[in-house]
Amino acid sequence: MLVVQNFLKKYPTGFQLEIDSFKLKKGIHMIQGENGAGKSTLFKAIAGLHTFEGKILLEHLDLKKAPLKFRKKVNYAEAEPVYPEFLNLNELILFVAKAKGASRDQIEHLKSVFGVTDFMATPVATYSSGMLKKASLLLAFLGNPKLIILDEPFTTIDRASQENLIDLIKFQMSVGVNFLISSHQTEFINRVPFDSVHTISNGRIHEQL
Repeated sequence: MLVVQNFLKKYPTGFQLEIDSFKLKKGIHMIQGENGAGKSTLFKAIAGLHTFEGKILLEHLDLKKAPLKFRKKVNYAEAEPVYPEFLNLNELILFVAKAKGASRDQIEHLKSVFGVTDFMATPVATYSSGMLKKASLLLAFLGNPKLIILDEPFTTIDRASQENLIDLIKFQMSVGVNFLISSHQTEFINRVPFDSVHTISNGRIHEQL
């Protein structure tokens, strides 16, 4: 499903993430690691947001050779999302939905799942961290992605939204969507049927399961 080969990302600080070969079959996969270990670096590279050396393939589609087609198949929710403060969630949804080809029915369903209707028309500048996370998660499920990347998805959102997110992940998996997830919250990750668990440390990635 996903192949990362000869990957190298360097930072001016001296930190670098190096992956010789990283392959994932279809399913739900966990990436663990301490803060600053390189999880977000890898996620942003796969999502097409970071430059890197090497190759990333999704179902034989090469990110560097077909960046637009690749990005349409990969959705990403950041651990600490940031959006233009003058926009509201309605506007963000319209923008992402057009790019991802999301249907009106899908949008309305996701609004209900994440409980965002009360603040959709207010500017992002007024959002709490929980509101921002709900917005990010909703946007990550728009369209028809083959891979959804969720970085610390269970933080800052309320219990009902956490439960709904678990149900949504399981349903999307049942219809062929793959997931790459990081989380420190064992209460929830123990309820997600992961197909593999990997750990990033010292700029390298290691398989645990």
